[in-house]
Amino acid sequence: MNDSNILDRREFLLGAVATGFALAVQPVTAEAIATDSQGLNAGPVTIGKDSLPAYMARPIEHAGKLPVVLVVQEIFGVHEHIQDICRRLAKLGYLAIAPELYFRQGDPRAVADIPTLMSKIVSKVPDAQVLGDLDATLAWGEKQGGDANRAAITGFCWGGRITWLYAAHNPSIKAGVAWYGKLVGDKTELQPRQAVDIAPSLSVPVLGLYGGKDGGIPLDSVEAMRSALSAGKSGSEIVVYPEAGHAFNADYRPSYVESAARDGWQRLIAWLESHGMKP
Repeated sequence: MNDSNILDRREFLLGAVATGFALAVQPVTAEAIATDSQGLNAGPVTIGKDSLPAYMARPIEHAGKLPVVLVVQEIFGVHEHIQDICRRLAKLGYLAIAPELYFRQGDPRAVADIPTLMSKIVSKVPDAQVLGDLDATLAWGEKQGGDANRAAITGFCWGGRITWLYAAHNPSIKAGVAWYGKLVGDKTELQPRQAVDIAPSLSVPVLGLYGGKDGGIPLDSVEAMRSALSAGKSGSEIVVYPEAGHAFNADYRPSYVESAARDGWQRLIAWLESHGMKP
């Protein structure tokens, strides 16, 4: 590949995390939270030899190494909501990084409807690829002044499932917070394990946040996960918000439930701090 093509590819990849919401979630509701970048170094970056596109946010003024939080996207990719989550964490003193975890399969932000997004992109993403890219992201974060000994992960929807899996994959991280991620399901070549399969052997404490009215994650699967976790010693917990459905933290969508979202965010902060992640 010549120098011109390399530059074109880098510009394309950085554009994959440009400002804005995914087409599949338009129109955006008036409740969408907008966190500014004042006091932060925030914006698109590329990671590693594969030029993995990502969004990074960190405080400008800080002393010593920063605790690192990997932020895992919803099915819609690293659009404005996920970027805002990174800025919220950076305001608290974290180095927050959200990699585009299926950029090899396509750009989810450019797809206009959810069925096409699921069939053409999301369904083709191997778990092994995702876990490897998260490893690369964490290693990159350490080179940017992050503290690899104080690393955690949080994810939403699709990313909630990945949060459980990554906590099993990398037992050196301090904690995880999984927001309404799938817990059970069929095993496939691309998804050989589900969250419930890794629960008994999990050593990383994960906080699961779920909606009692989530039509895609029934309460019996949540109880199955609780039972599986009780067989282990990770100290993981699950909180269910009875009146919330799926994506209750997605403030840009009609699914948003402010009371559950605010409580979940406070629980996330407390969970990280209580497991060695206080900035």
